[in-house]
Amino acid sequence: MGRIEGKVALVTGAGAGIGRAVAQRLAAEGARVAVTGRSENNCRAVVAEILKANGEALYLSLDVARESDWQSALKSLDKTYGRLDILVNNAGITMSGRIEDTALEDWQQIMAVNVDGVFLGTKHAIPLMRRGGGGAIVNLSSVLGITGSAMISAYTASKAAVRLFTKCAALECAGDGIRVNSVHPAFIHTPMMEDTAIRLYGDVATGKAEFGKLHPVGHVGEPLDVANGVLHLVSDDSAFSTGAELVIDGGYTAA
Repeated sequence: MGRIEGKVALVTGAGAGIGRAVAQRLAAEGARVAVTGRSENNCRAVVAEILKANGEALYLSLDVARESDWQSALKSLDKTYGRLDILVNNAGITMSGRIEDTALEDWQQIMAVNVDGVFLGTKHAIPLMRRGGGGAIVNLSSVLGITGSAMISAYTASKAAVRLFTKCAALECAGDGIRVNSVHPAFIHTPMMEDTAIRLYGDVATGKAEFGKLHPVGHVGEPLDVANGVLHLVSDDSAFSTGAELVIDGGYTAA
């Protein structure tokens, strides 16, 4: 307990799945967490859960693809806490389909959320973190940011962009005491995974079982598996890590 006591964190896409688990895990270790996401109701529910567990959290409205939203959210956070120590760029969306069937508008929407959102968050977090003497940024990529896959080109391309953007940011920010790392999960049991399971296999249970077969450990991961990795990267336990890739995949990329 208390590994990041008193730190101020902002988590995007925190209303469900991995983001929810990350927000709760950081709060449990002493961080004051700004919970952001597309669903205000879901985010406020996460805030309520954190408060009930004697943590500290608040909700901020934020569409990660809108620069003005980032500016407003960080201004509000600065006014409330006067600093930002941790940013977790978790928000993301997915789609599947053949390349020739992918509409340009759908491709651009994937890039807007998955890539522009990470860029904008990092861009506007850096000055606030620098003013406070440093910080830690974690960008959620994917195993598909490392390996290719058919039928999911837009998502895969976006996560590969996050992977290398993270390294660029790490090099730029090292002198400011800001560490920037990426996390690469495989299939994790989230609402996004459930939607994909239904779309491909007709129901969640069948899809989850099929996805589990892709991992040498024999099952998909849970959001807490990723949240624990994020906690490591934002704590002093990883003080010498920047520009690194933390793969949390049940052996997916080793097979």
